[in-house]
Amino acid sequence: MFTGLIDDVGRIEHVADTTEGRQLRIACRYTDLAEGESIAVNGACLTVLTHGPRWFTVAGVVTTMERTAIGVWTAGRRVNLERALRLGDRLGGHIVQGHVDGVAQVARVESRADAQVLDLALPSGLAELMVQHGSVAVDGVSLTVNDLPAPNVLQISLIAYTLARTNLGSLGVGDPVHIEADMLGKYVQRLLEPWDT
Repeated sequence: MFTGLIDDVGRIEHVADTTEGRQLRIACRYTDLAEGESIAVNGACLTVLTHGPRWFTVAGVVTTMERTAIGVWTAGRRVNLERALRLGDRLGGHIVQGHVDGVAQVARVESRADAQVLDLALPSGLAELMVQHGSVAVDGVSLTVNDLPAPNVLQISLIAYTLARTNLGSLGVGDPVHIEADMLGKYVQRLLEPWDT
């Protein structure tokens, strides 16, 4: 489990297709990782396979590749990183599972005086889980739904702090982003399915 508060922005050093899946070697600031540890990479919960001072490897299996944009990642890409929540840590964002629900595309970027506003075109089935001023994880970052300006469009607003400490500031029109809807909304939707007409 994660909070959506990014604690490092890493860089992919190497990508290889292996028997364990699409393996990524990522440079980071961490020096105390453990084999088997869960880490969110752009919001996708992956398992640390090997590690050393300021680097680690993870692999995306077939299911992960189907639900994420990891298949198009290349060396040099910056990725948001978050280590799993420890018992007793502050929950400063919202509960993020690291289970990517789909890949959205940036449809519009607008710079405002105090923020950068992005419209994200959502894949089918995700708009129903979005609530204005509710929580959403975008590339692993805990954010507030700023607006729902059109069908299947999610709008987020990025403050200077977020732009400086995540990779979201480099997004442009057409870029893919991982979306994880708020867990509460997913459970409510599932519970209501038998009564859906």
